[in-house]
Amino acid sequence: MIDPKTLSQERIALYHTLGCKLNFAETSTVAQTLAGRGFRRMAKGETPHVIVVNTCSVTELADKKSRQTIRSLHRRYPDVPIIVTGCYAQLQCEAVASIPGVAVVAGQDQKDLIADFIDHLSPCEVPSPHDVTPLQPYSDNAARACDSDNAPSGNALIDVTPTKDIRRFIPSCSRGERTRFFLKVQDGCDYFCTYCTIPMARGRSRSGTIDQLVAQAADAAAQGGKEIVITGVNIGDFGKGRDDSFIDLIRALDQVDGIERYRISSIEPNLLTDEIIDFVANSQRFMPHFHVPLQSGSDQVLRLMRRHYDTALFRHRMEQIRQAMPHAFIGVDLIVGARGETQEEFQRSRDFIDSLPISRLHVFTYSERPGTRALSIGHVVPQEEKHRRTREMIRLSDRKLVEFSRQFIGTVRPALLEHAAPGEPLGGFTDNYLRISVEAPATLDNTVVPVHLDAFGPEETILATLAPEAPPPSLL
Repeated sequence: MIDPKTLSQERIALYHTLGCKLNFAETSTVAQTLAGRGFRRMAKGETPHVIVVNTCSVTELADKKSRQTIRSLHRRYPDVPIIVTGCYAQLQCEAVASIPGVAVVAGQDQKDLIADFIDHLSPCEVPSPHDVTPLQPYSDNAARACDSDNAPSGNALIDVTPTKDIRRFIPSCSRGERTRFFLKVQDGCDYFCTYCTIPMARGRSRSGTIDQLVAQAADAAAQGGKEIVITGVNIGDFGKGRDDSFIDLIRALDQVDGIERYRISSIEPNLLTDEIIDFVANSQRFMPHFHVPLQSGSDQVLRLMRRHYDTALFRHRMEQIRQAMPHAFIGVDLIVGARGETQEEFQRSRDFIDSLPISRLHVFTYSERPGTRALSIGHVVPQEEKHRRTREMIRLSDRKLVEFSRQFIGTVRPALLEHAAPGEPLGGFTDNYLRISVEAPATLDNTVVPVHLDAFGPEETILATLAPEAPPPSLL
């Protein structure tokens, strides 16, 4: 525990993030900002002076986990103020404000002001948590009502811009505790799929400028970064409302000295153009790795979801990738048990997915979300049947991953190694996103090296050894 005498010299923050990679990147940026104000991350055995929770609301379970996390942290640190942000905070600000321990509910476009909120808790120095007094609205940034038009509750400050009014793009490029950097290039979504709350939680599509993002990538390289994951809510929509586009962005990023690898996170199939696929296939820095949301392999269900493509277009995109990059890893998002997914449509979806040249599925069980148009769709799938279908799709995914991975056993591929716990092998990923475990000196952390893929290991890991030879150019 911290000596009470040192409380006036140091400030300690605990960060907890739920949900997507974008949330983790944004939390890391908040932590960087607070570090500039004299905060450091809490170490084991210490007590924080402030807690920041970045929440998720993609499913009902995500809402529940967000609530449980806040309550658990309050029970553990009953006198420490909690600042809550993220999608659940944006959508259910009044409910969040009513949870014991919550001092601030910060909306999506207030994340860059969290340091200011915390400074207002203690203008000069963070006192002992027992001395923290209730927070009043922050100076000129007066408390706003949340989207539900509720007013602040109790002593908590609610500062949440109604989603329809969110216009600011808040940049984020951060490493967190891992080797890879995550570069946020876009936020929000204009698609309004019937099952999804993201447009209500994140607002309309908006993005940074190419110059701004290139500068952030260059700064990541200056910090020793070797790999950047390009993140956002709908990154293929980058530049909407301007003259530039996503292909212009990745061309510019490809010229940044020092960054050896880029990965494109989830990109909509209708926005994954031939031009983007060809660019990645011919780039030395953009990895042969795609993550593409399908959501259903049934055209009928896709129409009910109001998706922007059909199965024919999706198959074409998958075959294009596989033809241009036979070794590429292709991850696919899938929602199981959505409203309107009859047994016949589920089987049609399963058969379609089984026929695709993909590497893995990310399977999500459909969750009812208040305020979504999906609630007006007939044929509700029973919960037990949802779980049965989920298990079936996970088995299909497991088989796909083994089939994809098996072809590379006995080959050499470049891998970016990552630090591990003391005494443990280094981890990392190959260029085509195979997770590896390799006995290697710690000095190779954050280094791209050739590895020989020897055999399957535990938990979807491939056991590897350092290879003396470089991979053949055709595999790079």
